[in-house]
Amino acid sequence: MPALEQLAIIAGSGVYPQLLAQAARRAGVKQIAAVAFTGETDATLAGLVDEICWLRVGQLNRMLAVLREWNIPRAIMAGQITPRHLFELRPDWRALILLAKLKQRNAESIFSAIGQELLNAGVTLLPATTFLEDLLAPPGLFAGPRLSRRENADVEFGWEIAMQIAALNIGQTIVVRKGTVLAVEGFDGTDETIRRGAALANGKAVVIKVAKPNQDMRFDVPVLGPRTITAEVEAKVRVIAVQAGRTLLLEKNVLIERATRAGISLVGR
Repeated sequence: MPALEQLAIIAGSGVYPQLLAQAARRAGVKQIAAVAFTGETDATLAGLVDEICWLRVGQLNRMLAVLREWNIPRAIMAGQITPRHLFELRPDWRALILLAKLKQRNAESIFSAIGQELLNAGVTLLPATTFLEDLLAPPGLFAGPRLSRRENADVEFGWEIAMQIAALNIGQTIVVRKGTVLAVEGFDGTDETIRRGAALANGKAVVIKVAKPNQDMRFDVPVLGPRTITAEVEAKVRVIAVQAGRTLLLEKNVLIERATRAGISLVGR
């Protein structure tokens, strides 16, 4: 873990930015500032940082200007931007130029280009797991009952398929049951993929969530949190298999308690 005096958080949705701010403070970071996005970032973050600037998604030039004003050389991207917002941008002139240069427009290509813009502005993006290493998924079963032989077989069956889909930048989550792929993550995101697949499985679905083979750990890192468990309970999912050491377990204790109470098995592989 780097010894930092200052940190900028580029904050998306959910509790992730808040957990990061708290962990950074515990690690001794003295100055924490956040770039937040209207309609995405939870306003609670304002009480956990020393300074916050609210922007709308697409204001790239303003974001770079604010980071220069703060003169903070290290930043972390934490939390998602709603996928549809990437296609409903009202970009400023700098974002327009950036998007015009992209041959593909997906989360990875957009965030990678933003990372380069940040570097050009003197800001280095740190891995999204910085200060949160203790929240990475462990190997093996870490919540819920042991898997049946059939469920283990479904994890084995689905794992390589999920890795190939992730490598193609299609998505990072699939739903399987009895050796059949029921749903593949696309533009709709993880929660909707789970709902689609579990509806076809009629309960007892196995969900597999992986990192990309060449995952850029600065952004788009796989995340599992209580909100996902809520979706899994509603969909009557039985097993969630995630990539150990590359998946963040947000609100880890709450996550494990809810999964165990619901009889959902969480497995790191």
